[in-house]
Amino acid sequence: MVPLKRRKLLSTQTGNNGNSGTDVIGVKAPVKFPDVVIFLLERKMGASRRAFLSQLAAKNGFHVQETFSGMVTHVVSEGNSGAEVGSWLDSQTDGSAHRPVHLLDMSWFTQSMKAGRPIDITDTHRLQQVDESEVEVFSVPSFACQRRTTLENHNTVLTDALSLLAEMAELSAEEGRGVAFRRACAVLKCLNEPVTAMSQLRGLPCLGEHSLRVIQDILENGASSEAESTKCSERFKALKLLTGVFGVGCKTADRWIREGILSLQQLTDSAHSLNRAQQAGVDHYDDLNQPVTKAEADSISVIVEKALVTVLPGATMTLIGGFRRGKQTGHDVDFLITHPEEGAEVGLMPRVVSWLQSKGFLLYQKTTRNSYLEAKDGPARPASNMDRFERCFSIFKLDKQGPGLQSHTQRATDGEGSHFGDAVDSVCEPENGQIKQWRAVRVDLVVSPISQFPFALLGWTGSKLFERELRRWAGHEKSMSLSSHALYDSTQRTYLRATSEEEIFTHLGLEFIPPSERNA
Repeated sequence: MVPLKRRKLLSTQTGNNGNSGTDVIGVKAPVKFPDVVIFLLERKMGASRRAFLSQLAAKNGFHVQETFSGMVTHVVSEGNSGAEVGSWLDSQTDGSAHRPVHLLDMSWFTQSMKAGRPIDITDTHRLQQVDESEVEVFSVPSFACQRRTTLENHNTVLTDALSLLAEMAELSAEEGRGVAFRRACAVLKCLNEPVTAMSQLRGLPCLGEHSLRVIQDILENGASSEAESTKCSERFKALKLLTGVFGVGCKTADRWIREGILSLQQLTDSAHSLNRAQQAGVDHYDDLNQPVTKAEADSISVIVEKALVTVLPGATMTLIGGFRRGKQTGHDVDFLITHPEEGAEVGLMPRVVSWLQSKGFLLYQKTTRNSYLEAKDGPARPASNMDRFERCFSIFKLDKQGPGLQSHTQRATDGEGSHFGDAVDSVCEPENGQIKQWRAVRVDLVVSPISQFPFALLGWTGSKLFERELRRWAGHEKSMSLSSHALYDSTQRTYLRATSEEEIFTHLGLEFIPPSERNA
């Protein structure tokens, strides 16, 4: 690129007003091909590469213009579609008619440089022009709970950037901004084709001005400058690191950052007294910030199931969260426990926790009691995504070796206590000072009465945004209040009972969406 100061000087000397073409300066070679005027599109190419190619062409006698004007005959781009370049060209002329120009791929330019002259243009050199009327315009329902969203995402570049901005907003306690970005993400995730032009997004819900600016930046430049800047910011890095400590929320992390604490070492060296959860989070930081695999989740399932069989025969459990939606990794493992006899689950959690502790599986645990009373906490309670089930937040100690995972499954299902005890010993054997044979894994255990089980199953399956949208749909469209405990009809002033997730969707007037398609 020509420095801005020199460009302004040249513009003054030649009478250019900024809208007409400016030749590449600093190159003395005469123009050999005056009928060919080239403009190199910087979008996706980058300023440094464009400057290098411009000087290369000028040295070879080609007429290259620094800015676009009506003199240009050949527009050369790299990594752009014909529709994208055509849209850019229209923006330069305010959509008015302009002199026909050749829209060319970089292959024409490089072959011309190699030949030392402008080569003949063939179809392989031309950017394919797509009539805007032929571009697929997407259409999706307004609520995420009306849409089917699988794990196959055709717009990961767009959603990754928006998710990062959502995360930064959430870490900064800006919930409204975070939800706006998450909703925009959810719309893009459900599309069955990649977005290639802004025109495809016309009329789509939940795409605010900010999200659209981010999308346009990516489509035009290959990346979001705002997302990249956020990712590199010291504040974002510190917030990510500190909230990665089990038991630390964004408010605590923000307070520590304001005190100058930006790393785990600084936290350890500080005078702060950590609570039990936070100390466990620091002690097992690396493990807890490593993704949990489906194989590890299945291994833990065997352990929890054995605990249930031992303390309350007939009790059942379901692996919930992202793993139920088909994900192969997650940040923790969640189980929903119940018993077919209403009331039999009362007092179950302390017995399960006691059994797990006696076998050496728990590095940390905190249990909360069931505090939900339908008459008091149902319709009168403000809508919230927090439930009041009996729950245990824990950190498991799990053998991380492949054979160890296998031995858990085999021994725990063997049915003989001594064999299962061997599996426990495998997990808890002392470290040899060189290789740690186990890893820490976050595990949440939730106990629900059978009458509330379908609502709990729906609420704990996720995704988080899908559940938020279900509650929003219930309130805005049906005058109902939905939680992980119950569904209340405000018009009829009655609870709507259900024995399955399908029945809940029917009550809400929605088509049933299976867990694998709730990945909003």
